[in-house]
Amino acid sequence: MSEVVRAERRGAVAVVTLNRPDARNALNSELLRALPEALAAAEEDDGVDVLVLTGADPAFCAGLDLKELGSSGSNLAGGGTGSFAWPDLTKPLIGAVNGPAVTGGLELALQCDFLVASERARFGDSHARVGAVPGWGLSVLLPQAIGVRRAKEMSLTGNFLTAEEALAWGLVNRVVGHDELLPTVLGLADDMAGASPIALRAMLAEYKQTSATTVAEGLRIERETFRAWRRHGFDPAEVEARRRQVVERGRSQQRPTPPPG
Repeated sequence: MSEVVRAERRGAVAVVTLNRPDARNALNSELLRALPEALAAAEEDDGVDVLVLTGADPAFCAGLDLKELGSSGSNLAGGGTGSFAWPDLTKPLIGAVNGPAVTGGLELALQCDFLVASERARFGDSHARVGAVPGWGLSVLLPQAIGVRRAKEMSLTGNFLTAEEALAWGLVNRVVGHDELLPTVLGLADDMAGASPIALRAMLAEYKQTSATTVAEGLRIERETFRAWRRHGFDPAEVEARRRQVVERGRSQQRPTPPPG
């Protein structure tokens, strides 16, 4: 595995880290080849249930390496096809955004199922400012996350969002202190890894399909997924065992009700 991407196992969680910190993890040709390979390897590892994508400080990803783009332009070949092919993931992917996620870096973040941001995170789309257009799904995924009007504002102005603004706009699920980012994300990943792997992947696949279509078609997809699970995935003994675990877990997570007044 190339050193521009680090991959490590933490139990049932694979942490994939963009590792060009001196270049703010900008996407050169080498990184664009190594990242899909690392994600695909984690997808194929039967011991991995959840994936995490993050960057080596100080940035998450500054987007395409403009030095390479302005010389050979070879890193542009990855726009949707070419040298960069996002693998078809059936396992959840959490984005741990540790710093700026800009343009192509924002597109990488949007490929994640959801995002947790460090207080140091910033989000921006500078495609129009550098004279480029997106090719990795931004014009679809950004409006899906924050709404069309806000997406237009981000892309047409090139203005940045702070982590707190990104939280208010719905781009990220939560914002935490920088030192708490990875522990928080790993905790969420462990929560997911404790679910039934079959149900976890089926539900994720269901969300991906239903969020990409109409309400009526989404309901049809959900019904078909449920019927398939009932025929091939339903195990009453497993449900009963997991029911007891869920009850105990729920009790442990309950917070005392504050006194009135």
